[in-house]
Amino acid sequence: MATTYATEIAGQNATPVTKASGATMGGRLRRFRASITLASQASGDDIVLAKVPVGANFAYGVINSDTSLGTATAAIGIAGNTTKYRAAAAFTATNTPTLFGNTAVVDYDNELTAEETVLLTIGTAALPASGNLVVDLYYSAP
Repeated sequence: MATTYATEIAGQNATPVTKASGATMGGRLRRFRASITLASQASGDDIVLAKVPVGANFAYGVINSDTSLGTATAAIGIAGNTTKYRAAAAFTATNTPTLFGNTAVVDYDNELTAEETVLLTIGTAALPASGNLVVDLYYSAP
Protein backbone atom coordinates (compact mmCIF):
# COMPACT_ATOMS: atom_id res chain seq x y z
CA MET A 1 0.00 0.00 0.00
CA ALA A 2 1.19 3.51 -0.74
CA THR A 3 1.90 6.00 2.02
CA THR A 4 0.86 9.59 1.42
CA TYR A 5 1.75 12.52 3.67
CA ALA A 6 -0.35 15.55 4.51
CA THR A 7 1.13 18.77 3.11
CA GLU A 8 2.08 20.06 6.55
CA ILE A 9 4.16 16.99 7.47
CA ALA A 10 5.55 15.98 4.06
CA GLY A 11 8.67 18.13 4.47
CA GLN A 12 9.73 16.17 7.53
CA ASN A 13 10.42 13.21 5.25
CA ALA A 14 12.16 15.23 2.53
CA THR A 15 15.86 15.82 1.98
CA PRO A 16 16.70 18.34 3.31
CA VAL A 17 14.10 18.20 6.07
CA THR A 18 11.71 21.17 6.10
CA LYS A 19 9.07 21.96 8.68
CA ALA A 20 5.73 23.66 8.45
CA SER A 21 5.48 27.06 10.10
CA GLY A 22 4.61 27.40 13.75
CA ALA A 23 1.28 28.91 12.76
CA THR A 24 0.11 25.70 11.09
CA MET A 25 1.87 23.02 13.17
CA GLY A 26 1.90 23.42 16.94
CA GLY A 27 0.55 26.97 16.89
CA ARG A 28 -1.72 28.36 19.57
CA LEU A 29 -5.34 29.00 18.70
CA ARG A 30 -6.47 32.60 19.26
CA ARG A 31 -10.08 33.80 19.28
CA PHE A 32 -11.28 37.20 18.06
CA ARG A 33 -14.83 37.76 19.31
CA ALA A 34 -17.18 40.27 17.69
CA SER A 35 -20.53 40.95 19.43
CA ILE A 36 -23.00 42.98 17.38
CA THR A 37 -26.22 44.54 18.61
CA LEU A 38 -28.67 44.28 15.72
CA ALA A 39 -30.14 47.70 14.93
CA SER A 40 -31.44 47.67 11.33
CA GLN A 41 -27.93 48.08 9.84
CA ALA A 42 -28.47 48.61 6.11
CA SER A 43 -27.69 46.32 3.21
CA GLY A 44 -24.27 47.28 1.87
CA ASP A 45 -22.95 48.33 5.29
CA ASP A 46 -19.78 46.82 6.74
CA ILE A 47 -19.27 45.92 10.39
CA VAL A 48 -15.65 45.65 11.55
CA LEU A 49 -15.20 42.34 13.37
CA ALA A 50 -11.48 42.23 14.15
CA LYS A 51 -7.99 43.49 13.36
CA VAL A 52 -5.87 40.37 13.00
CA PRO A 53 -2.08 40.64 13.34
CA VAL A 54 0.68 39.58 10.95
CA GLY A 55 1.58 35.88 11.15
CA ALA A 56 -1.89 34.60 12.02
CA ASN A 57 -3.33 31.73 10.01
CA PHE A 58 -7.14 31.44 9.72
CA ALA A 59 -8.52 28.18 11.14
CA TYR A 60 -12.32 28.63 11.21
CA GLY A 61 -15.14 30.88 12.33
CA VAL A 62 -18.37 30.47 14.27
CA ILE A 63 -21.48 32.58 13.74
CA ASN A 64 -24.40 32.64 16.20
CA SER A 65 -27.45 34.82 16.70
CA ASP A 66 -30.39 34.95 19.07
CA THR A 67 -32.49 36.37 16.21
CA SER A 68 -33.01 35.18 12.64
CA LEU A 69 -31.37 37.56 10.17
CA GLY A 70 -34.36 36.99 7.88
CA THR A 71 -33.52 37.67 4.23
CA ALA A 72 -30.39 39.68 5.08
CA THR A 73 -27.16 37.98 4.06
CA ALA A 74 -23.85 38.13 5.90
CA ALA A 75 -20.52 37.76 4.13
CA ILE A 76 -17.28 37.71 6.12
CA GLY A 77 -14.05 38.86 4.55
CA ILE A 78 -11.90 41.89 3.95
CA ALA A 79 -12.09 45.03 1.80
CA GLY A 80 -11.74 43.90 -1.80
CA ASN A 81 -12.65 40.29 -0.95
CA THR A 82 -15.81 40.40 1.16
CA THR A 83 -16.32 36.62 0.94
CA LYS A 84 -12.76 35.59 1.88
CA TYR A 85 -13.93 33.68 4.98
CA ARG A 86 -17.69 33.20 4.48
CA ALA A 87 -19.74 33.54 1.31
CA ALA A 88 -22.74 35.85 1.49
CA ALA A 89 -25.57 33.76 2.90
CA ALA A 90 -28.64 34.12 5.05
CA PHE A 91 -28.43 33.05 8.68
CA THR A 92 -31.84 32.10 10.02
CA ALA A 93 -30.85 29.64 12.74
CA THR A 94 -31.18 30.97 16.26
CA ASN A 95 -28.96 30.03 19.19
CA THR A 96 -27.20 27.52 16.94
CA PRO A 97 -23.44 28.15 16.68
CA THR A 98 -22.49 27.43 13.06
CA LEU A 99 -18.97 26.84 11.73
CA PHE A 100 -17.71 28.54 8.58
CA GLY A 101 -14.48 28.83 6.62
CA ASN A 102 -13.38 28.69 3.00
CA THR A 103 -10.82 25.94 2.38
CA ALA A 104 -8.65 28.25 0.28
CA VAL A 105 -7.80 30.42 3.30
CA VAL A 106 -7.38 27.50 5.69
CA ASP A 107 -4.67 26.21 3.35
CA TYR A 108 -1.14 25.27 4.42
CA ASP A 109 1.29 28.10 5.28
CA ASN A 110 -1.18 30.88 4.53
CA GLU A 111 -0.07 33.27 7.30
CA LEU A 112 -1.04 36.92 7.06
CA THR A 113 1.79 39.13 5.82
CA ALA A 114 0.03 42.34 6.88
CA GLU A 115 -2.53 43.21 9.54
CA GLU A 116 -6.01 42.40 8.30
CA THR A 117 -9.28 44.13 9.12
CA VAL A 118 -12.05 41.52 8.96
CA LEU A 119 -15.50 42.76 7.98
CA LEU A 120 -19.05 41.45 8.00
CA THR A 121 -20.76 42.80 4.88
CA ILE A 122 -24.56 42.96 4.96
CA GLY A 123 -26.43 42.16 1.74
CA THR A 124 -29.93 41.76 0.29
CA ALA A 125 -31.80 43.43 3.17
CA ALA A 126 -31.19 45.31 6.41
CA LEU A 127 -30.44 43.38 9.58
CA PRO A 128 -33.27 43.03 12.13
CA ALA A 129 -34.09 45.97 14.41
CA SER A 130 -33.09 44.10 17.57
CA GLY A 131 -31.20 41.05 18.73
CA ASN A 132 -27.60 39.95 19.09
CA LEU A 133 -25.15 38.45 16.62
CA VAL A 134 -21.80 36.98 17.66
CA VAL A 135 -18.97 36.08 15.30
CA ASP A 136 -15.91 34.28 16.65
CA LEU A 137 -12.85 34.12 14.38
CA TYR A 138 -10.17 31.55 15.22
CA TYR A 139 -6.59 31.89 14.00
CA SER A 140 -3.49 29.92 14.88
CA ALA A 141 -0.19 31.67 15.53
CA PRO A 142 3.26 30.55 16.65
